[in-house]
Amino acid sequence: MNNFKVLMNGIVKENPTFVLLLGMCPTLGTTSSAINGMGMGLATMFVLICSNVVISSIKNLIPDMVRIPSFVVVIASFVTLLQMLMQAYVPALYATLGLFIPLIVVNCILLGRAEAFAAKNGPVSSFFDGLGMGLGFTMALTLLGAVRELLGTGKIFNVSVFPEDFGMLIFVLAPGAFLALGYLIAIVNRLKKA
Repeated sequence: MNNFKVLMNGIVKENPTFVLLLGMCPTLGTTSSAINGMGMGLATMFVLICSNVVISSIKNLIPDMVRIPSFVVVIASFVTLLQMLMQAYVPALYATLGLFIPLIVVNCILLGRAEAFAAKNGPVSSFFDGLGMGLGFTMALTLLGAVRELLGTGKIFNVSVFPEDFGMLIFVLAPGAFLALGYLIAIVNRLKKA
């Protein structure tokens, strides 16, 4: 039950995007479509789970003076692995996400979870924390991408919902990311108060 609570914490109570407002650079930069948002979320979730488990496993071996650099090295190792796997197996998504994949290393969600949770808990709890935070981040990015794609092009996951002539170009562009995210955060805050 405790691991279920840790899992749900990242999805609802401490959602990285809608509640903690972490990782805004990839959130705003990669969510021009639902598939891009989902791809970035899943990539981040992979690195988050793997780095959490490894950091929680080696936490007692790391001297306090080099704790943060050690965490960054672990995270960077998994980002490099992810980058190679994406280039090999999903080159189109890798090309679309571009620079944002290597920037996962400096995403504050990963380092924050390593410091706040993985360094203080065991590998199993850290796995569920990474899974919960990763699912919350993936759901948020996919939802934001779907809203932007629908309002901007009339499609969701590249499936036409209404004619593209009725789409509003602003939602596909950078200002649309801020508008859509602001409204989604407001909706989440309203639902939490209800």
